Amino acid sequence: MTFKKIFIILFSAFIFAQYLGVSHGAGGDDSSSNYLDKYKEAKKLVVRAKKLEEKNKTDRALKLYSKALENLRDAYKTDRNNPDILNYLGFTLRKTDKFEEAEKYYLAGLKIKPDHNGINEYLGELYVKTGRMDLAKERLTVLKSCKCEEYGELKEVIEKN
Repeated sequence: MTFKKIFIILFSAFIFAQYLGVSHGAGGDDSSSNYLDKYKEAKKLVVRAKKLEEKNKTDRALKLYSKALENLRDAYKTDRNNPDILNYLGFTLRKTDKFEEAEKYYLAGLKIKPDHNGINEYLGELYVKTGRMDLAKERLTVLKSCKCEEYGELKEVIEKN
């Protein structure tokens, strides 16, 4: 075999090995690459749980909220500055009656994005649930100018109590 053929074979093997290394690294089981999948799965579970709640199937809904919470905690380990993850963490914790912990996540989300409609609504609902109407009304005031459904939903919850 000539030097040229050996060189081409070795060079080809080197390129192939590099390709395998890059593709393996990109498609590995790295938690940072799948945290968005965990978040998306949690959102689906929350939607299903809400539908079950509307049908008064609260035990089944609670199980889904707990599953969603696990996925959200995993996502939060990778991305601690995502207000949407913080919102859903607060929501699922509130739905599982962990009000103090839920409030911490809502407040952390508002530090990042003070005008987050979902966080403001759900934090207001938490305040209603825990008997702090003055704080719930503050959240309603924040939402007043948004012309969004969150304002109407929080207003309705406050008026019922």
